[in-house]
Amino acid sequence: MDHMKKVGSSSCNDGVLLRMGLNDNKAGMQGLDKEKINKIIMEATKGSRFYENELKKDQQVNQRIEKMMQLKEKITTQQLLKAQLQVDKLVIELEQSRNLSSTIVHIDMDAFYAAVEMRDNPELKEKPIAVGSMSMLSTSNYHARRFGVRAAMPGFIAKKLCPHLTIVPLNFEKYGKVSKEVREILTEYDPNFMPMGLDEAYLNITEHLEERLNWPEDKRRFFFNTESATEKDKDDINMSAKCNEGGYSFSPVLFEDNTPLMDDHPEQRDRSVENSVIFGTSAEEVVKEIRFRIEQKTQLTASAGIAPNTMLAKMCSDRNKPNGQCRIAPERQAVLDFLKDLPIRKVPGIGKVTEKMLKALGIVTCSELYQQRALLSLLFSESSWRNFLDISLGLGSTHLEKDGERKSMSTESEINTAEDQYNLCRELCRDLAQELQKERLK
Repeated sequence: MDHMKKVGSSSCNDGVLLRMGLNDNKAGMQGLDKEKINKIIMEATKGSRFYENELKKDQQVNQRIEKMMQLKEKITTQQLLKAQLQVDKLVIELEQSRNLSSTIVHIDMDAFYAAVEMRDNPELKEKPIAVGSMSMLSTSNYHARRFGVRAAMPGFIAKKLCPHLTIVPLNFEKYGKVSKEVREILTEYDPNFMPMGLDEAYLNITEHLEERLNWPEDKRRFFFNTESATEKDKDDINMSAKCNEGGYSFSPVLFEDNTPLMDDHPEQRDRSVENSVIFGTSAEEVVKEIRFRIEQKTQLTASAGIAPNTMLAKMCSDRNKPNGQCRIAPERQAVLDFLKDLPIRKVPGIGKVTEKMLKALGIVTCSELYQQRALLSLLFSESSWRNFLDISLGLGSTHLEKDGERKSMSTESEINTAEDQYNLCRELCRDLAQELQKERLK
């Protein structure tokens, strides 16, 4: 009896840890002592209202898993074979409609809120910091992530993980102004880019790439501020090297195309040309240029993903964080190779609940999603299993919704009072509910 209680207690703890524990798929959290961090989280939360709430949610998920497994037991071999034929027929249709002609970019500002606070207060630069409150954190810098501190974590837990953590209160007005500066750059590459919150955006640079082929070098030339740039910085840009946090982060000065090159002084002119960098015409070069301009304008870094669709681009932007970029070539095999061993938790839209349900079926990678496609079609709703199929094939949208097609929080919105925050949350929840109904995900 005591043994059964211990097993039940262990199972509960494992479930809660899946919800609250260290997610080492996140940027900056690889290679940490997962067992130690999770132990601290459990000790800090056990008995709290937060823990009880997470436990209740986990129990609800377990009930869903139990029903799913009962349904799985009733599936016959004949039903599975029939489902396999139907799904494989759909796969052929999807493959025929695969679109690799677009070049989609996902720009993701690195630890945005925390980075803004560190920029504005240099004393915070080498310290572990998080932005939010003791109730909940919105983000953390990479120093704090080495202790297991992350977004969507209560501040009181973060303090247990990192006692010397500095928690800075949110300042949406300040973040909105910086976001506006970034968007001014992005619109030059895609006037119809799609912002996602204050720190992310999708761009379709397909047309820009075509136009860029005819641009002279001067239109793609940018100049370094010689006082802040070293020879190594210039080499890093020219070699497409990424600059990690803790390394020297250059802030180049961008000159307009019509800026004179000091023609009256040939020696100075030569030095200026030597202190410049010319970006190429490829997608990789365009994204390097965008990130270069963002850093010089805001003193903040961005990571980026380049791929044939939005889903893949977002996953790519996470590959070389922080201050890096990654590209999936517009080839079917390149897409499948990228997805082969990718954990499902890395996929946009697959959260803790879906991860746990799929894990119960032995599915932890995108390739396993494809292998179990027939079974998934019998256990999940049509919209869900078709989404899993799209993920496993690397199929996603190339359409970026324009203004008016979707609602998002304006960077100029003022959120000054608790009532403002409540009204905004209510509006966002209503919009989300409508979107879920459209997708039949009620």
